[in-house]
Amino acid sequence: MPVSSRSIIGRSARVDLEGIDFNSFETQPLAVETLRCLRYMCDVESHTICYLREILATSAHRDPDITAFLACWNYEEFWHGEALGQVLELHRLPGAKESAQDLRRERKWLDELRLLTFNIGSLIADDFVAIQMCWGAINELTAQAAYARMIAKAQHPELSELVRRIMKQEGRHLDFYEGEARKRLLKSRRAQRLARFALTKFWAPVGSGVVSNSEVAHMASYLFADEEGLVAAQRVDRKFSRLPGLDGLTLLETAARRGGKAAALRQ
Repeated sequence: MPVSSRSIIGRSARVDLEGIDFNSFETQPLAVETLRCLRYMCDVESHTICYLREILATSAHRDPDITAFLACWNYEEFWHGEALGQVLELHRLPGAKESAQDLRRERKWLDELRLLTFNIGSLIADDFVAIQMCWGAINELTAQAAYARMIAKAQHPELSELVRRIMKQEGRHLDFYEGEARKRLLKSRRAQRLARFALTKFWAPVGSGVVSNSEVAHMASYLFADEEGLVAAQRVDRKFSRLPGLDGLTLLETAARRGGKAAALRQ
């Protein structure tokens, strides 16, 4: 049964930072490899407002449950980016706002092209919203797995606590996307076929097209290309492929192996 947007609204809030010792990042700084992943995650979280623009350009804006959820999703993701940006600033790196300004300036024409694509897709496919909900579900699953892998890799108590609090909110986002995707796929075989085609042909890890290809490859390699990472990626794929019509997809595992190879070639 899909999670009600109203239940999410009732619990929506800024990520709780009470008790997080941010000073520990100055006395116990994060490794360079971890900071690269944190930069990636901060940029993706801060870019949510642009994803929201694309979704609302489609017929999804007619569904009050979806728009209610999206309002909370965007609010919470914004504060996730700010919290991660605060950690980056303590390492003398650009925070969320500064990095977001640079990314949006660089991506101006690409963003307009993506918006046009979403408009056209919504016009020619009645089941386009189902595809969007599937896309949201795999992205949230991937984000949860990526955060969990970063905790395991970094072994930093304060970062672990901060990321766990972010993951708790991300889990509610996942529940909504997954529930809506399942509901819409069950109603339409055509939606199942279109979603499977779109995901197989066009899906890439969340953040692709926002940050550089080299950073996408680094994230995939650092978090998912080793033995433990591949197990985590396979777990994501198994869960996602339980959605109607999407059995057997190996989206994250394929991306992880591709990213590992790309990163190895750059070394």
